[in-house]
Amino acid sequence: MKTHREGYKLLNITTVLFLLIMVALRWWIGIEWLLWLGGATLLVIYFMMMYFFRVPSRKPVSDEKAVIAPADGTIVIIEETEENEYLKCKCMQVSIFMSIFNVHINWFPVSGTVEYQRHHHGKYMVAWHPKSSEKNERTTIVVNHHGKKILFRQIAGYIARRIVCYAKEGMPVEQGQETGFIKFGSRVDLFLPLDAAINVKLGDKVKGTQTVIARIE
Repeated sequence: MKTHREGYKLLNITTVLFLLIMVALRWWIGIEWLLWLGGATLLVIYFMMMYFFRVPSRKPVSDEKAVIAPADGTIVIIEETEENEYLKCKCMQVSIFMSIFNVHINWFPVSGTVEYQRHHHGKYMVAWHPKSSEKNERTTIVVNHHGKKILFRQIAGYIARRIVCYAKEGMPVEQGQETGFIKFGSRVDLFLPLDAAINVKLGDKVKGTQTVIARIE
């Protein structure tokens, strides 16, 4: 199983910490069964962390008229709304909630050029809260796709406190290319043109780079 680069530092720190704990259990406590129990517990925690930072082997959907899922998770919002940060117009919002068990890499839903990218500090409400898109720490990215502006937003949740974004203004990007990573539970919002044909419904499980969220003309 391949590990994402965003997990290297944390896993290295964890390895050192776990070794120190094992030494402490061995020399200061010296109870054999406790040593085995502690070692097994630490090993389970370590492999859970490796699983969280896993990199799936996927071939992204390539379709100029498709908006593909930028994240793994569950569809929690599909509604018409006003996007007030950059687009300044009514859009169709589609939101994907990422649980701690989902792959937490994010991908570009369309090809084009990054027209806008901003990181905003904010609160840490639960990711499924309706206001988390406006109030939580978040990063907004807009890709100009053949004249249509596709906005999507990485949102930190109650547990997630670290958003990584690789997008830079003026950067050409490919559909299915990595956008970034959100650590430990979060949400991604898509803001699409009103005439986009939505291809998912509430409660659907979607897979990043694989599921077609909508089609645009």
